[in-house]
Amino acid sequence: MKFEESKVLQQLPKQFFASLVKKVNAKVATGADVINLGQGNPDQPTPDFIVKAMQEQTADPANHKYSQFRGDPELKKAAAGFYKREYGVSLDPEKEIAILGGSKIGLVELPFAILNPGVTMLLPDPGYPDYLSGVALAQVKLELMRLKEENNFLPDYDQLDPKVVDAAKLMYLNYPNNPTGAVATSEFYQHTVDFAKAHQIGVVQDFAYGAIGFDGKKPVSFLQTPGAKDVGIEMDTFSKSYNMAGWRIGFAAGNADMIEAINLIQDHLFVSVFPAIQKAAITALNSDQKSVRQLVALYEKRRNQFFKAARAIGWEPYQSGGSFYAWMPVPKGYTSESFADLLLDKAAVAVAPGNGFGKGGEGFVRVGLLIDEPRFTEACQLEGQTWFVSLIHLKRSIEVEGVMSRQSFDALLLPVTKQLG
Repeated sequence: MKFEESKVLQQLPKQFFASLVKKVNAKVATGADVINLGQGNPDQPTPDFIVKAMQEQTADPANHKYSQFRGDPELKKAAAGFYKREYGVSLDPEKEIAILGGSKIGLVELPFAILNPGVTMLLPDPGYPDYLSGVALAQVKLELMRLKEENNFLPDYDQLDPKVVDAAKLMYLNYPNNPTGAVATSEFYQHTVDFAKAHQIGVVQDFAYGAIGFDGKKPVSFLQTPGAKDVGIEMDTFSKSYNMAGWRIGFAAGNADMIEAINLIQDHLFVSVFPAIQKAAITALNSDQKSVRQLVALYEKRRNQFFKAARAIGWEPYQSGGSFYAWMPVPKGYTSESFADLLLDKAAVAVAPGNGFGKGGEGFVRVGLLIDEPRFTEACQLEGQTWFVSLIHLKRSIEVEGVMSRQSFDALLLPVTKQLG
């Protein structure tokens, strides 16, 4: 017998990151020494104290049984305590926090937990590609909010079609932003709350990169905004803050009705998360957060190194305020994808094409600052031969006016070109 996929599954978007990995692997298979700046997978290990807690909890037979359906009450208390300490936000652990097997689960399942088919939801463009999975599974109508550099990649609600606004019942935000690295302000969040209340639109703020802020500025939590819990929730994850991406643990916090909807759908889909992982997550939240501060310092150092190298050749990045990405314009005459392919083919440097994050990402590539220090230095420092070879190939292959200065290129590369022959 042959079994066909359902119509719902057939409508799922193409997995962008799977396609990117396939291209990189094909290049590696040729024997190329690929410097992978296209990934969003943290390269540092989970802190030792969290690993030790996990080891101890895994050995406890009490954790070998089914989890409680709606998560460990102690983890929910720890999450509430974390928000109180870090952001001054008060949360009811049982009514305003839901445990997730990674925040992606919450982001994908929420549309079909609170929306009916055909209802309109708003997504940022560019934005995290997996938001689209929830749209397809819930069979809802999608409208995009264009994020533009001149507005610091924040949506301009005044530019939305009034008919779209009237129809919308849910919208997603993501700050610090993937892919741009933009950050939101308290003023923007207050405007968002006022807008959401005026038009009866639920808000989901994806706070995956919430711990990663630069230049001495800590990212603002949406829930710090007066009235935020009336209109929405924030989704947090341990993946980025504690390098626990493979552990699959996160939580949603905020509006009690949305939290109950998440809990209800998860009652039918899951039996929560392995108890030992939840116990280790408690250890992470209750720690002094020193490991997080050290991680943020590492990412900021990498960002500054990369920006210095790029600016030295006249390639001006968007000044990201958070996350671990650099959002870079592509040269004239190239699309995001053709430029990314050029870098991979000619220089063995992988970046993520901006159009993979939506039409609004066309004209940019996303650079992930997620390779270990020696490889990152090799890729970014101007003294490194690999980076110079990359630039030489670019100089020979593309028209650089408007993005990179040809004079800067010539002056910078002349001695190295002679050295390399």
